[in-house]
Amino acid sequence: MENFTTRMHVSYSVSNIEKTVAFYNKFFETEPVKTKKGYAKYLLDEPSLNISFVQSEKVNPQHVHFGIEVNNPELLKSKLGNALTQDLPIDEEKEVKCCYAKQDKFWVTDPDGYKWEVFKFLEDVEQNDEKYAEEGACCS
Repeated sequence: MENFTTRMHVSYSVSNIEKTVAFYNKFFETEPVKTKKGYAKYLLDEPSLNISFVQSEKVNPQHVHFGIEVNNPELLKSKLGNALTQDLPIDEEKEVKCCYAKQDKFWVTDPDGYKWEVFKFLEDVEQNDEKYAEEGACCS
């Protein structure tokens, strides 16, 4: 049987990507696994975390979202089924390109408006979909 794993995902806007990367390189004691203009991503094993930063002129804590990355499409389907069974508001996306990655995902929003995504990473890409191309729009 294939090993199913999950990893916490957090993404938020920052005002200066270079300062952010310099700080988190020290704090996490590692380099980002991916950097693009205005973007950096770290994958941590301990604690298990996928965290990314998107540089924006409009830093707004309301643009924060949280997520759970799964490593198997069956696990994604199971989590989606559970959310549907629980009557959670769902926004599903297939093969969407955001945060310089192609992903299958769905979103739910908590009572305070915080968004959570559950996603399966499919592959790295060089461009985001047009709806995510605007500065600060990636993954929000």
